[in-house]
This record gives sequence, structure tokens and C-alpha cells, in this order.
Amino acid sequence: MGHWLHRNIVEPGKLPLLLALTAFVLTFLITRCVTRLIRAGKGPFGNISTGGVHIHHVVPGVVLSVVGGFGAVASGRHGFGAALCAVVFGIGAGLVLDEFALILHLDDVYWSEEGRKSVEVVVLTAALVGLVLAGFSPFGVNDVTQDEAQDRGGVISSVVLNFLFAMVVLLKGKTRMAIFSVIVPLVGLIGLIRLARPNSPYARRFYRHRPRARARALLRAYRRDKRWSGPRRKFQDLLGGKPDPVRPLDP
Repeated sequence: MGHWLHRNIVEPGKLPLLLALTAFVLTFLITRCVTRLIRAGKGPFGNISTGGVHIHHVVPGVVLSVVGGFGAVASGRHGFGAALCAVVFGIGAGLVLDEFALILHLDDVYWSEEGRKSVEVVVLTAALVGLVLAGFSPFGVNDVTQDEAQDRGGVISSVVLNFLFAMVVLLKGKTRMAIFSVIVPLVGLIGLIRLARPNSPYARRFYRHRPRARARALLRAYRRDKRWSGPRRKFQDLLGGKPDPVRPLDP
């Protein structure tokens, strides 16, 4: 195990990335545990306020991300400084993305349905960083041979082609597939073959005069959402806690 870690992580300079990912995931999990205890009124924890203003943990998260990011750029990929900055950055990123929905909506939606976006973004980020750590590179650059790597035209063509794949998949309304296709181009090819989401820009443009394709897209989207929405919500509730029930509007 030690030999594998040194050959695949330490020598290529990926140790800071591994430390940042570990700190990121642990920070998110610990933060969610603390906030759930505060929500339940248990434990010694409580919200931090000053002058009547609630200080969200995204604030120290931004500070730590800035410090860790600039420190990582200044320290390189090796040494204690790089490792320390990676951990600081990972902690900051975990605090920031835990309240991603708050930043997106500019409102305290932490325990609402909109707050689920934070959990989804954290899971996507961890998965993407994990793929990079495993050896994948954005836009399929890792698939370029050594001879092609010496040819700038070949590298640029590979990047542009995979970028176009990702953009088309995004236009098809498959956001998650588009994000993962940046790291794993095969996912982009699958997204190109599959039908677009019914309300996506691609479907509105190319399925306008194709009622059969539009009907197939609607049916496939309905079946997929029916199959996966329940398990996805349960997984999000397990990680981040259940949102508050929606209160009925006063008549």
C-alpha cells in the first residue's frame, strides 16, 4: 500500500490533491453533523451571531479557500507547505459548498428543498476530484499518446472535440453527464447518443417537428425521474438531513 501510494500519489505530485479532497469531504460531513445537532437542539453547538447578524459558515469558508488557494499557488506541489495549504483549501471549499444553495439563491435555504443543491454539488465535486486523482484529465488529454502530446495541434483538437461533446450534452439538459464528460469523454459520447431532456434547448430546437422523438423523450424522462428521484432524495437526506416541510400558504 505504501509503495502504491508513493508511486501513484506522491511522485506525480498528487498528495496535496488527495489531502484537499479528504479535508473537503470530512469538513462537509462534520459540518452537516454539527448543523443537524443545532437544528435538533442537541449538543453544545449553536449558531454564531454578532450584532444581530447570523454568521454563516460560508464566511470562514471563503477566507480559508482564499488563504489555501493563494498559499498552494505560492508553495508548489511538494513539501509541507503545499500539504498544509491543500488541507486549508479543502476545509474552506467544504464550508463554502455546504452552503452553495445559499449563495445561489442569496437566501437562507439551508433546510429547504432548494438546499438539496448543496448536497448535490458537494457529491459532484468529490466525484470529479476523485476521478482526477485516479488519473483522468479534463477533456481526455490523458488519452493522448506521447507523440500526439508533442504535437500541439493534436492536443488542441482533442480538447476542442471533447469540449464540444460536453457542450452538446449540456444543451440536451443532461447537466451531470456534461460535467462528468469533461473528465471522462466516454460519458459525453453516451450523452450524444441518448435522447435530450424534453425541456432542454436541444429538444426545443431539434424535436420541434419530430413528434415521435419528442414523445420518446418525454416518456424516457418520466420513467427515469420516477425510478431515480426517490433513491436520490433518500441519499441526499442521509448526507445532509431532511429539508423542513413546506408550510401551506395562508388563505
